Amino acid sequence: MSKIAIVGAGAVGATVAYASMIRGVAKNLAIYDVNRAKVDAEVLDLNHGLQFVPMATLEGSDDIGVCAGADVVVITAGAKQKPGQTRMELAEANVALCRSLVPQLLKVAPDALLLLVTNPVDVLTYVVQKLSGLPTRRVLGSGTVLDSSRFRFLLARHLNVAVQNVHAFIAGEHGDSELPLWSSASVGGVPLMQWAVPGRARLSDEDRRHIFDNVRNAAYQVIQGKGATNYAIGLATAQILEALLHNEQRVLPVSSRLEGYLGIQDVCMSVPSIVNRGGVEAVLELPLNESEREGLKHSADTIRKAIRTLGF
Repeated sequence: MSKIAIVGAGAVGATVAYASMIRGVAKNLAIYDVNRAKVDAEVLDLNHGLQFVPMATLEGSDDIGVCAGADVVVITAGAKQKPGQTRMELAEANVALCRSLVPQLLKVAPDALLLLVTNPVDVLTYVVQKLSGLPTRRVLGSGTVLDSSRFRFLLARHLNVAVQNVHAFIAGEHGDSELPLWSSASVGGVPLMQWAVPGRARLSDEDRRHIFDNVRNAAYQVIQGKGATNYAIGLATAQILEALLHNEQRVLPVSSRLEGYLGIQDVCMSVPSIVNRGGVEAVLELPLNESEREGLKHSADTIRKAIRTLGF
């Protein structure tokens, strides 16, 4: 039976556990947090709802041994992004946390895939891959899975179609240098840039700018209003966990270490990737226009600069 271990019982970690329970992602879930009272309370609250979800066992502890034997370890712990603070500004404190955490996790769960959710997720995915010494496919970040979901939602609302029929990706950094891949986006098989359905809105240059600005600033809007983003990232992470544990071969824009992708080397960032039980099986080279290629390289440079500043 598969087991998910979640590091961090804060808003994101608890919501990942909640979303995973509701979706029946795994039969065993464990939450680790140094705050014993917090982890005990979250686990108790979640267990009180077991009657209403697919059967599972859920435990929590301030002892990292609770993660033993996990198939996937989800790392959500770390300093929280404050209003007005960029994800990159979080890097130093959260890298220090990973330095102490990763060796402990590998002792108790040596065969686990490591899924990073803590921000700045691209920097931390690279750092954890280096610290762990694991193959690149076994260390991945939630990347732009959530950003792409926000993107599809806004496109669907503008065009008045179901979000499930919109296929479009945000790529690069999960952060300010991310970019929309307009040239490969489609709706029901129709290239987005050719969308012209009678009675339905079209997509002007101004519409595109407005939609992408809303995607890029979405986290800041949520954090400003309620202090943290948790529901959508909880659901996004649960979907990544499904793809991993159920061997779905699903295409998701997760963050992983790229070597020679369109000339991009030695950096973790998001591009559409095939995700299965082994982790990141392959990255897909979508047809990109020149502007998108340059945007990806700029995003890679931004992330790499942060990684080098931290001594990696």
